Amino acid sequence: MSDILSKIVELRRENIKQNGFTMGVDIPSERLRPVHPFLQDKGVILEVKRASPSKGDIAPELDSYNTALSYAESGAGAISCLTEKNFFKGDLSDLMKVCAAVDEYERQTGKTGPAVLRKDFLITEEDIDVAWRAGADAVLLICRILSKEKIVSMARRAASCGMTSLVEVRLEEDVEKLKLVCGSVDPSYIVCGVNSRDLSDFTIDLLKPCFMLEKIKKVLGQNARVIFESGIRTPESAAFVSSLGFKGLLLGEAAAKNPSIRKELVQSFKTSLSDADARFWLNYSSSFEERAAKKLPLVKICGLTNSNDAQMAVKNGADFLGFIFYDKSPRHVNSDEAEKLLDELKEVKAVKAGVIVNPDDKEARVAIDLCRRGKLDVLQLHTFECAEKFISDKNLRVLPHYAAINISSQEDVKKLDFLFDMGEPRVLADAAVKGTAVGGTGNCIDENLVKAVQKKYPLWIAGGLTPDNVRSVVSSFNPELIDCAGGVEEVPGKKSSIKLESFFSELK
Repeated sequence: MSDILSKIVELRRENIKQNGFTMGVDIPSERLRPVHPFLQDKGVILEVKRASPSKGDIAPELDSYNTALSYAESGAGAISCLTEKNFFKGDLSDLMKVCAAVDEYERQTGKTGPAVLRKDFLITEEDIDVAWRAGADAVLLICRILSKEKIVSMARRAASCGMTSLVEVRLEEDVEKLKLVCGSVDPSYIVCGVNSRDLSDFTIDLLKPCFMLEKIKKVLGQNARVIFESGIRTPESAAFVSSLGFKGLLLGEAAAKNPSIRKELVQSFKTSLSDADARFWLNYSSSFEERAAKKLPLVKICGLTNSNDAQMAVKNGADFLGFIFYDKSPRHVNSDEAEKLLDELKEVKAVKAGVIVNPDDKEARVAIDLCRRGKLDVLQLHTFECAEKFISDKNLRVLPHYAAINISSQEDVKKLDFLFDMGEPRVLADAAVKGTAVGGTGNCIDENLVKAVQKKYPLWIAGGLTPDNVRSVVSSFNPELIDCAGGVEEVPGKKSSIKLESFFSELK
């Protein structure tokens, strides 16, 4: 269990000893409202949340009743209410106000209101009883803080009351607990959630829930109600999560802080469908387990211009092959011959990436067409401006893609923040050289800037990598992917067999 998680749970145990399971809040001795089915259809869970350990105060003056009423009017499929006071500044009075708001919404509209989830670090069956009496329709059970026996017992207690358990998993051992719960409780009372935030360091990985999705479906079935939790702040990122196949999305900070976009967040998730970009990232995330076993980064060899060099890169262990569709680069692929080159490599399993700098130019249009037809597996959108233009086009952003940003300052790091907020699950950080749009400069990113990126996101890094420094870079920063072009060349566009072999040998 992470330090912060341990601290939250320990404080909660102390609070229970001092104030009881209601934490001093007066709640009814019997339940006063009917149970609402929890998230029967695809939808968004909007959260009543004032603060968090990672962000501090989010909406400290939030009124739980009025916020819940607004959530119901915005089309929330369910409402989550934090009742933890030390880090989230919530309590059971908030939960009862949320339930009252839902009941009022039903009286005003004649519609069935959203179900209410008690979100807290619940540790015993008494917590379930309190949630029931306070009016909750569902409870959060976190696998990482509960033993196998305890989580099964708590889920049983919830089901006996007609309440749903939202079982939160993040690690593979959590799935084993989920199996036990499903073997002991009617699965109709079980919903599964996957947190994209690692509570040990607060980093966000939008693909972590994807990795767990298929494992969960093996337990709950292909129609499982699986909820994506944390890290989503914009309608664009909500759409991305929807396209991945999740039945629910839990939104905390974005909903609490930004009332003006609540409806858009809900509609964006509910209406978005699967696309080629989502399928690429689902396939990519499925290899997490294999990569973790190897304990090595993925390797992209970029600036390839001929079949022999590409085959040589793959033979040495390249996972990605990069082809530059930009005529100002000395490593650019002749757009007239690109398809022939890719056809020669059609049996190669490595991911074939087409690097573009401006979606509107001739070379980029060739790459985009090749990607649409499956000749290229993914597009690399090199420069922030290219990425912005590409993802703002609804006809382009459905294609498999990732951005690459040249970084020379903290302002450039903020550009990565923007792209991740827009639902881009991976961004390649490359060195910046004035007057050069694409990589292959031989320059490295400043170490402090690399650390700034690494603290927040899975690290994909390019810039100045060579056989002489790659071992040190991997050891220092533990990147998920490294990208090399000039460091393994004889001349720009022509790879060196000796340098390639040396580069990969340094990774073993």
